Amino acid sequence: MKSKIQSAADYGAVLLSKKVMNYKKSWTAMLLIAGITAIRCAVPPKTGLIGKDLPVAESQYEGMLSVADDLKKFPRTTGPDGALKYTGVEDWTGGFFPGSLWYLYEFTGNKKWKEAARKWTGALAKGQYNTIHHDVGFVMYCSYGNGYRLTGDAGYKKVLIQSAESLSSRFDPKVGSIRSWNPKMSWDGKTRWMYPVIIDNMMNLELLFFASRASGDPKYRKIAISHAENAMRDHFRADYSTYHVIDYDPQTGKVVNRQTNQGYADNSTWSRGQGWAIYGFTMVYRETGDRRFLNAARRAADFYLQHNNLPGDKVPYWDFNVNQEAYKPDWKYDRDRFKEVPRDASAAALTSSALFELCSYLGTGGKVYKDAAIQMLQALSGPEYLAAPGTNNYFLLKHSVGSFPHNSEIDVPLVYADYYFLEALMRYKNLKS
Repeated sequence: MKSKIQSAADYGAVLLSKKVMNYKKSWTAMLLIAGITAIRCAVPPKTGLIGKDLPVAESQYEGMLSVADDLKKFPRTTGPDGALKYTGVEDWTGGFFPGSLWYLYEFTGNKKWKEAARKWTGALAKGQYNTIHHDVGFVMYCSYGNGYRLTGDAGYKKVLIQSAESLSSRFDPKVGSIRSWNPKMSWDGKTRWMYPVIIDNMMNLELLFFASRASGDPKYRKIAISHAENAMRDHFRADYSTYHVIDYDPQTGKVVNRQTNQGYADNSTWSRGQGWAIYGFTMVYRETGDRRFLNAARRAADFYLQHNNLPGDKVPYWDFNVNQEAYKPDWKYDRDRFKEVPRDASAAALTSSALFELCSYLGTGGKVYKDAAIQMLQALSGPEYLAAPGTNNYFLLKHSVGSFPHNSEIDVPLVYADYYFLEALMRYKNLKS
């Protein structure tokens, strides 16, 4: 899953207003709308955020490549023992490392990054047949999607279409959504989710939109729109905060439960989940031109940015409602474990990237979102979050949270935080230019 619009240029907005977003229009028009251009080989700026952060990114990922030498093991995080922790192709995070390498190639034009990105992207090839979960979009579009965007490799396009076919196998028209996970128990120990759909799944829809354009088959696009419409109806509360998990009756398509799997409580707002919503609905608007999705993205962003528990630097706590009254977790929670509630840099990174796209669709009304995106990026670029070269197991960002309820990846680097940080930098670069 990954949005490829590095910034939505004014020209793209003009095209959008003329309704060239229909997937039947020319491939060239779609590229223009998305703000996708050929690889830029110009020397990056020497000053500002990019001039400061890019050398750090190159240094860190050179270090990562020096230690990550098994193409079956993809860097993911730092383990409890302090060592670099890897994951396999079946995991949802495999595509972020090659995706980051593709961004480094796009920033620099240096063929060493292209060669590394090709090698690690190719290592994910069997992921195109993965039907056991919904995250084939994350895995394959962040890697092969970026690769195709920057090289036009016809083999990559073929892999992406097959990946979309695999993702589509988890769609049931009776429900109208893509099933995220197979049946599993919820945290309360009483509820078995039979057709769980999580807000994260919005991020996998971009693969489907791409596949319809690339193949000429509208079925993938139809599935994506159906899923997005259901998510817009069922995942949002009245204030446009989000439920993490919606469980449907697979026979009737009716909502059975609204709960959480990675957030603080069923009625709380998991920060990264809110970021997935902002990003996902912005992307669906770009692909459809349907202003309902733009409104959903904007309202979700307003909730995030206006929340009274958002820190001043706009890097959120891992959940907006941790330790607040009226929010009771079903899992075993020790509020005294941390003196301060951990932040989630990954949520800030992906939200910053999303806001750079969202602001470009809103004319003068987009300034507040652009300013917030820049503020988040500046915070993440500071010493509190950006690692010093040679530290942090060669990841870029510190202080992310994977899943607090699972006691997993708390206050550690995460590969997807790096990926969205680099994407936010690229969108910032293109927005400025």
